[in-house]
Amino acid sequence: MRNSVAKKITELSSINDKLTLLAGDIGNRLFDDFKLQNPNKFFNCGVAEQNMIGVSAGLAQQGFLPFVYTIAPFCTSRCFEQIRVDVCYHNVPVTIVAVGAGLSYANLGPTHHSFEDIAILRTLPNMRILCPADPDEVEACLELAVAEPKPTYIRLGKKGEPRVHERLIDRDELISGIHLRKGEKSWLVPTGTLLKEVIDCSEILSQLGHNPSVYSVPQVKPFPSKFVVDIFREYKTIAVFEEHSIIGGFSAAMAEWVADNRVNTSQLLRFGINDEFYTKSGSQSYARHALGLHSKALASRILKAISGSEHENTRSNFSSNQKAIST
Repeated sequence: MRNSVAKKITELSSINDKLTLLAGDIGNRLFDDFKLQNPNKFFNCGVAEQNMIGVSAGLAQQGFLPFVYTIAPFCTSRCFEQIRVDVCYHNVPVTIVAVGAGLSYANLGPTHHSFEDIAILRTLPNMRILCPADPDEVEACLELAVAEPKPTYIRLGKKGEPRVHERLIDRDELISGIHLRKGEKSWLVPTGTLLKEVIDCSEILSQLGHNPSVYSVPQVKPFPSKFVVDIFREYKTIAVFEEHSIIGGFSAAMAEWVADNRVNTSQLLRFGINDEFYTKSGSQSYARHALGLHSKALASRILKAISGSEHENTRSNFSSNQKAIST
């Protein structure tokens, strides 16, 4: 993902001469091409992220289009006051590109985990939140930030995320939902980098006689209500996935929308990080397995929920199904 950011921002800078880039003492080699093309528009602000947000807000007020790039917890929770007052209150077009969200830096411990960023930034007026799932969605998010400038948070993984779409993502899909698989009765909707795990989960469920639809929803805020209305009309079971706390994230936004609009749904399933710190050390894949956020565990939990409600006739086969997808 981060390589896609460097390539796309460099490309966009040749189209928009107001685009500037600020970094918190990371990505110096990553942005070599950008610096070569724009020698006076790259600013290494050092490990002073709060100041970096203030500088970006000042540049935006002077007509520039600043992009801020650093590690997710250091440009969100550490800088919340500056984002709130300097960026969102003044409604200036600063785009915060956060690398390593969720469990991307799982091996570095809770200081580098980012489970709260969506929750805190979702409370801020004027803030747009985008959670791309793969490099194609990253490029679409960056294009949107330039085409429709406003306070924007783009939540990335780290590196090595698989390309899922292999095509251009248009703006309408980005702000509503990207259809990957058409199914029946159940709808699986991930936001962000869990998309590949959810696709694999849908394959497992299909092999066991269930045929879920899969949509990727990159835009968390503004909430894609028009798209979601249609989904709730068509599907009985809705499962939402995110590498973020279940408190305040996209699944919480979905639950709030359901309550506020008095939507009648059989099941709304929410998959994310529980209300606890994750203190083990290991890779992102290791952490996902430990927290039940990998395809087999997700399929098992969904199958159990479906079996317990609208698919009573599958109970007799549940034990063998569970064994087939045992983690």
